[in-house]
Amino acid sequence: MSPIYFIVYLRAIFNVSAIFDLSINTKKVFIMKTKFLSLFAMAALFTAVVSCKNENKNETEAAEAEAAVEATAEATKYMVDKEASEIKWLGEKPTGTHDGVVGLESGVVRVEGEQISGSFLIDMTSITVQDLEGDQKASLEDHLKGTVEGKEGDFFNVQKFPTAAFEITGVTEGEDGKKMMSGNLTLKETKKNIEFPVTYEVSGNTMTLKSEPFTIDRTDWNVNYGSKSVFDNLGDKFINDDIELEFTIVANQQM
Repeated sequence: MSPIYFIVYLRAIFNVSAIFDLSINTKKVFIMKTKFLSLFAMAALFTAVVSCKNENKNETEAAEAEAAVEATAEATKYMVDKEASEIKWLGEKPTGTHDGVVGLESGVVRVEGEQISGSFLIDMTSITVQDLEGDQKASLEDHLKGTVEGKEGDFFNVQKFPTAAFEITGVTEGEDGKKMMSGNLTLKETKKNIEFPVTYEVSGNTMTLKSEPFTIDRTDWNVNYGSKSVFDNLGDKFINDDIELEFTIVANQQM
């Protein structure tokens, strides 16, 4: 092969190789860009979902206790049916959630037109876990109730504080047209005022009062176990401060 042809041949090989390398690099860039866009899209979707979830939560802010609503003599009196009433709860931690119910011990609701007053005693000894079974269920219930030696004060310490209480301090109409109920929640001898959306209806001699799901910050009532806002160096072994609550109160007219 002549030197001229050989040089042309080498140039041709070099050009093909360069084109081939460019093609490979372009493909790599395309793949990397596609992966980046996919990750970005997933992150954006996750953020949107979390944002929507947070927007749907009715987060309460504990305030100083207020005076309870005083009922008039003309108000209709309803006694709580504790078998038909319940409070649902949900707690979260990095590894998952736990949920259950707690019952009422007693209560009364008085209604006069749009004005509602009343108070309830919550039976803290009735705390039940619904997402677990067997020994795990019993273990968590005992821990929440504080019936485990050395762990009495971690959560609700029902031997010392067998009941919690709620008294209505007002019902107003929110900007979105929802009824907003405010009331004093007493838990472990700490009383704070909270507000959350409710619906209620009277059918015959029965009144049903329901809340939308709402959250309270448990540390406002000195339920501090596993709280990273109270304790340092918990890593991922913390429990969220917010507890989600949702109640249904069924009460029958006292004749």
